[in-house]
Amino acid sequence: MTPPVLARTRLGMTAGRKLLGSPIVLVPTMGALHDGHVALLRRAAALSQPNGSVVVSVFVNPLQFGAGEDLERYPRDLDTDLAICEREGVALVFAPGDAQMYPREQLITVDPGPMGQVLEGASRPGFFTGVLTVVLKLFQLVGPQVAVFGTLGKIHACSIEVIADSLGL
Repeated sequence: MTPPVLARTRLGMTAGRKLLGSPIVLVPTMGALHDGHVALLRRAAALSQPNGSVVVSVFVNPLQFGAGEDLERYPRDLDTDLAICEREGVALVFAPGDAQMYPREQLITVDPGPMGQVLEGASRPGFFTGVLTVVLKLFQLVGPQVAVFGTLGKIHACSIEVIADSLGL
């Protein structure tokens, strides 16, 4: 297999996107890829056929962690993530640092409305605001025609569908 292109900057993502076949299928992750992610990558590969590309984002989003949560202890192993992506035929991995995604204070965020107060949002204020804000940024940077989310992200997916419809993405 060919190793995926690794983009670490927004500029690198823009340049890498020009090399991708259509449809572009995005699998947003926070890294630490496991078998559940592999299933998503395989689903994305099937959706990208016959000429498309799979893009995986690897970004531990600080906006979805509250005070006292384990942002710093969240597992990070980009080398292993890249090896899994290579094995699964991923075309591009977008793994930006915080300064690339949030070059200055994030003054504008996406408000999830009432959905932000249920399930995980009830115990983690700001969680869904952080998720929706970063997904919107990823959609704009990657420009996918399709995005694939896992079953643990069903509530995320519902919120993201509302945003995609509302903003015409």
